[in-house]
Amino acid sequence: MEFGVGSILEGKVTGITKFGAFVALPEGRSGLVHISEIAYSYVSEVSDHLQEGQAVKVKVIGIDPNNRINLSIKKVEPPPPHPAGRARSGGGPSRQGGYAPRPSAQKEPADFEDRLKQFMQSSDSKLSELRYIERKGGGRRSGGRR
Repeated sequence: MEFGVGSILEGKVTGITKFGAFVALPEGRSGLVHISEIAYSYVSEVSDHLQEGQAVKVKVIGIDPNNRINLSIKKVEPPPPHPAGRARSGGGPSRQGGYAPRPSAQKEPADFEDRLKQFMQSSDSKLSELRYIERKGGGRRSGGRR
């Protein structure tokens, strides 16, 4: 079973970290659900939303050049509707008394936020790999004998 970006899969949480959760996928593969991709609401502790061994439905949102798989739990379902009468970022009062988005400012912040989110996911993933390598003793040793 080959899967790519946009695929929705069943998986099992195998590990929880401060920045997300690792999920076992079909064919012995695994991926990372970044903390920002767990729920549409703010997530301060991953363990408040997920537990090891829990079965989850995930969507593949990215595969980087190193074949690391970025996953999302929240993108499996459409976002919940926003409550009426509340302001969204980039919006202001309209003449009808509700809130309307600013046409010129709406597209650009979303692109920036997407790029920032992608950078943070990549950075967290690289850091977790380095920490894993260091724990296993596979990292470089400095100042040692030859």
